[in-house]
Amino acid sequence: MELTTLRILATVASFIVFVAIAIWAWRNRNSSGFKEAESLPFTED
Repeated sequence: MELTTLRILATVASFIVFVAIAIWAWRNRNSSGFKEAESLPFTED
């Protein structure tokens, strides 16, 4: 396998992982956890 082919495969794999993480973050069932996490800096002890 050539170096260029490996670079192309790594780029495509990275893009697929990025898209998968973006879809996971935008799903509705995760929103409650994110809503709770976004208010953490403003809660007092």
